[in-house]
Amino acid sequence: MGEPSTAKVPPPQGEPAVGGPGGDTSTAVPAGRRAGRPAGTADPGPHPAGTAGTGTEVVIETRGLAKQYRGTLAVDGLDLRVPRGSVFGFLGPNGSGKTTTIRMLMGLIEPTAGSARVLGRPMPQSTRSVLPKVGALIEGPALYGFLSGQDNLLRLDAADPTADPRTRKARVASALDRVGLTAAAGKKAKAYSLGMKQRLGLASALLQPRELLVLDEPTNGLDPQGMREIRGLVRELADDGTTVFLSSHLLDEIEQVCTHAAVMARGRLITQGPVAELSAGTRGRLAVTTPDQAETVRVLTEHGVTDIAADPHTAEVTGELPVDPPDLAELNAALVAAGIRVRGFGLRRPSLEDAFVALTGEGFNVAG
Repeated sequence: MGEPSTAKVPPPQGEPAVGGPGGDTSTAVPAGRRAGRPAGTADPGPHPAGTAGTGTEVVIETRGLAKQYRGTLAVDGLDLRVPRGSVFGFLGPNGSGKTTTIRMLMGLIEPTAGSARVLGRPMPQSTRSVLPKVGALIEGPALYGFLSGQDNLLRLDAADPTADPRTRKARVASALDRVGLTAAAGKKAKAYSLGMKQRLGLASALLQPRELLVLDEPTNGLDPQGMREIRGLVRELADDGTTVFLSSHLLDEIEQVCTHAAVMARGRLITQGPVAELSAGTRGRLAVTTPDQAETVRVLTEHGVTDIAADPHTAEVTGELPVDPPDLAELNAALVAAGIRVRGFGLRRPSLEDAFVALTGEGFNVAG
């Protein structure tokens, strides 16, 4: 699909913001830039019965997916499964291969090896049948800076031949309202802040109902209030039945909004599964608040607690429980019996950060 008939305006710069009709994006990525099947080649059929296909439990599936750039393996043998109806967090430091993976899933680049299926269809061969059902915001929105936010959305919607022109203005108004941009609808996009541009890109992905929404760092540039609003919107979309694939380098963001997650590091998949299970695989840390820290360290060590740290500023002693932990009530009683003044005692639930460190043996460097 090319530009709409009114397009004497040059295309905006940046990656496409939303899946559009006929395999194109609504920002009209030129055909020469898209990875797809050669002209006249038949689109392969869906998975055989019993495997991942449309209407089944998996909406994204990759097998051995890899992408190499000039000797650098950006994505290395990725086997990914995204359940239908989930909010799936794609987690990893900047530079871990998340955006490259998303670009392959959306048919923007071809993999070096392996395969990818989205909504049961092979990609990039099936962009024409898959992308109309997918909304995506990848590497920031592509906008016309000299048009207002509202006019940007009107133009994007006009490029979609499946969109009903009779309801266009109402749908654009609704999308702007959902991302909190109604008051700035008439403002030129070039005057938007980074956070406002991110909101507008998300609004473009919400112009039409989609089976799958793919968001690459959707809270980038937003203030804390904006981040909370976007997380709430993601939950609403999931409640409406949309599968949301959310890429982020913010562990806290994934924990708050996602039902499932996959962890990437240096181009490789470390683990994937329900968020609760990923955290549950890590042992929790015991925390004891007391002014008698030295004696507390001694008693905890005797009961098998390891990696003990004492913080004199918070009067807290923390440590990792053994694989076969002692009864916590008995451990608390042992501390009291030793004359230790226990002011606080409890087990901290392991976080995704704890799981990441346990799996990789290193910290989560958000600067990538």
